[in-house]
Amino acid sequence: MLTLASKLKRDDGVKGSRAASAPSDSSRRVSIRDRLLVKEVAELEANLPCTCKVNFPDPNKLHYFQLTVSPDESYYQGGKFLFEVEVPEAYNMVPPKVKCLTRIWHPNITETGEICLSLLREHSIDGTGWAPTRTLKDLLNFDDPLNIEAAEHHLRDKEEYRSKVEDYIKRYAR
Repeated sequence: MLTLASKLKRDDGVKGSRAASAPSDSSRRVSIRDRLLVKEVAELEANLPCTCKVNFPDPNKLHYFQLTVSPDESYYQGGKFLFEVEVPEAYNMVPPKVKCLTRIWHPNITETGEICLSLLREHSIDGTGWAPTRTLKDLLNFDDPLNIEAAEHHLRDKEEYRSKVEDYIKRYAR
């Protein structure tokens, strides 16, 4: 899977023996983001719960991947939710961009997939936003309201909320 890791090792071996020749594709400089991602992706995969699965459409692009979450408990049990994660070039100074591709009724996710998670903000009032000391593994902790209607619905009538979530799962998350 970590094709980029082997590329990094190969690049490090080429550095010392490289003459003054033109750089080839395999000996180009690798960004700090990509060097960090080799380690962080391995750590993320090692810590994923069994209800989550990571998919790299292109194994040479660790900065873009999809995360599938299939909860085995809670209102969302039985659903399959796909998230897209894109790590910008300025990572780890800026947070990754995460979007939910599966339509879901959730207080932290709009129906168009935007996610409200203070961790995904560069600056947050509560001080829990993104910081260079954070890693991709920190994304596995979700807790912050965005879809106010869904949050109020959950607080007002949990049974009706469960019914609406089940309807969304039947229609969009299977």
